[in-house]
Amino acid sequence: MKSDNSSDGELLQAMRAGDEEAFAALYRRRQPGIYRFALQMCGSQELAEDTAQEVFMVLMREVHTFDPARGSLSAFLMGVARHHVLRRLQRERFYVSMNETRDDGSLSSQAFLTTVGPLDEMSRTEAIEAVRRAVLALPERYREVVVLCDLQEMSYGETAEILGCAIGTVRSRLHRGRALLIEKLRPAREEDAASATVKSTRCFA
Repeated sequence: MKSDNSSDGELLQAMRAGDEEAFAALYRRRQPGIYRFALQMCGSQELAEDTAQEVFMVLMREVHTFDPARGSLSAFLMGVARHHVLRRLQRERFYVSMNETRDDGSLSSQAFLTTVGPLDEMSRTEAIEAVRRAVLALPERYREVVVLCDLQEMSYGETAEILGCAIGTVRSRLHRGRALLIEKLRPAREEDAASATVKSTRCFA
């Protein structure tokens, strides 16, 4: 079995030489992140799975033409995933019910829980659901930078490479995206606070 400790470049070179285990190693390494990114962008397990499959089909077709001098393999794969998701969303114009999501694809809400303090008062399930819905409600240009930088924990440089834009653009979109996200989460915080007040009042009735 090809070592999962090999670098992307080494695995890519082995793939070009016909090593199927190298492809399998790259798949094991990169597929989970691609799947999570797609799911966080669209909310659909089916579309996320299709995206991950499409990304690696593209890699198989273009393995001999991929030029690492133009960017990292990780950025290339995420870029393919981004284009596939956006194309499908634009064509189908749908967001599925959040009930479709499963544990291995859930949005990580920790980055936002630490930023938006009042959410700490909500249960973890309610907080994750609120963040998930708020992220999906963001305009695509802001959603993708929030997902890449805050949820996928990619650097500004990596995100700029994936999106094909300047780092300054990533920074400004992320700033605006976070602001919009907080605004979208505010009703959930206020509703939770109101519910807590009602419960407290009943205790003294």
